[in-house]
Amino acid sequence: MTTAREPETLSDRLAARLAAPVIDRDDHSGREQSLAEGAAGIALLHVERALSGTGSWSTAHPWVIAATSRGVSIANDTNLYLGAPAISFLLHAAQADGHDRYQGAVATLEHRVRTLAQHRVGTAAARAGSGKATSFSEYDLFTGLTGIGRLLLQHNPGADELEQVLTYLVHLTEPRADELPGWWVAHDPDTTIATPAGHANLGLAHGISGVLALLGTALRYGVTVEGHADAIARICAHLDTWRHDDDSGPWWPEWLTHDELRTGRSRQRGPLRPSWCYGTPGIARAQQIAAIATGDTARQRLAEDALTACLTDPAQLAHITDTSLCHGWAGLYQTAWRSAQDALSADISRHLPRVAASLSHSTSNTSDQDTGFLTGTAGLALAAHTAIHRTPPISGWDACLLIT
Repeated sequence: MTTAREPETLSDRLAARLAAPVIDRDDHSGREQSLAEGAAGIALLHVERALSGTGSWSTAHPWVIAATSRGVSIANDTNLYLGAPAISFLLHAAQADGHDRYQGAVATLEHRVRTLAQHRVGTAAARAGSGKATSFSEYDLFTGLTGIGRLLLQHNPGADELEQVLTYLVHLTEPRADELPGWWVAHDPDTTIATPAGHANLGLAHGISGVLALLGTALRYGVTVEGHADAIARICAHLDTWRHDDDSGPWWPEWLTHDELRTGRSRQRGPLRPSWCYGTPGIARAQQIAAIATGDTARQRLAEDALTACLTDPAQLAHITDTSLCHGWAGLYQTAWRSAQDALSADISRHLPRVAASLSHSTSNTSDQDTGFLTGTAGLALAAHTAIHRTPPISGWDACLLIT
């Protein structure tokens, strides 16, 4: 039987496995600067624990040093999850209690992030002017302008560069001349799945739901640009068009191919894995955020009902095979927890203890799991930390998931 203390025990146990960084002197890949899989993401775990008093800065600081041990990349392809923006996110998190830790580095990196945003918007505008399709690396959360925009919104909400990013995203929601969605990409979702001629992604991590979450969050912050509300409405209308309602509850396809858009029919026959990155939880949370921002209680209820149905459907939950943030129990828990805090009813909250218990289901295999934030031990430990404390993360670490 799972006890109320188990999430805390799990978080402590996993954090202990990551207590001291080991720097591989032969590894020159820059991986240590990765929020997704490197020292930067593990440092985020220890920063949250230090801020909450369950860990110490004597553990967190060496991980911050490890993340920056070979310098910080300021290349034009850096992003929220790698290089200067990732380290900026980490160091800002370390200041969440009002103490000016790493202040000099924070100021330097803020300037670099703003310069990067301006450059990336310019590159995107040139691409759009040429009539070419966009790509994940241009606009998505992980590698594109949505992620950079989230960082700016959190720490530089009045920046001109944020206005430029939001304006770009508003235009991205407009249909192309060939009537394909503006966020249509000419490449496959990943290396294992082929979508001839490209696809339009609906997920939170790589698709239009990520854009919706950022635009909705910006509106909640009181930060808007021309066409902001219209862009939110366009995305929501698109999601309405492709919503399916059946015995599983409301759900959405992960992506749409050219043929599916042409025929108006999705080949996906039912909801797949209820993951943060592609599945109903992320898409529903994005709509909930947008609905709250626009005062659309009907959409908010639909989004919350979709997430509740997901949490109560054994067939959907059976698709979850790991404990990661990206596509496992940790991501489902953190997304559901954030959704529950904003929900109109207690329906989602009632299912949180059962999801929290599931965080420990695969712990016997965590020694074989990677140690990182997105798909590994650090992310699982952070979600487990939320499960026991039941308060918003002090560091705001889950802002990089676009769920807050």
